[in-house]
Amino acid sequence: MAKQVRDYKREYAIYHGKPEQIKRRAGRNKARRLMKRAGLVKKGDGKDVHHKDHNTLNSSRSNLSVLDKSKNRSKK
Repeated sequence: MAKQVRDYKREYAIYHGKPEQIKRRAGRNKARRLMKRAGLVKKGDGKDVHHKDHNTLNSSRSNLSVLDKSKNRSKK
């Protein structure tokens, strides 16, 4: 079985480069920065910042929590 090679340039053009996705990514990055400033996460700690209402644009402190990476990514 041949290993599939990802075309990152194509992925960016089709999905990741869209204005809506750029806003969502910026929201996730903002949430991470807020939690880092609060001392709740560190680089390489294996933790994710979870948005309780699943809206990445809502980065209010009451909407954010810190979860293990595996726990957060298993949530729907």
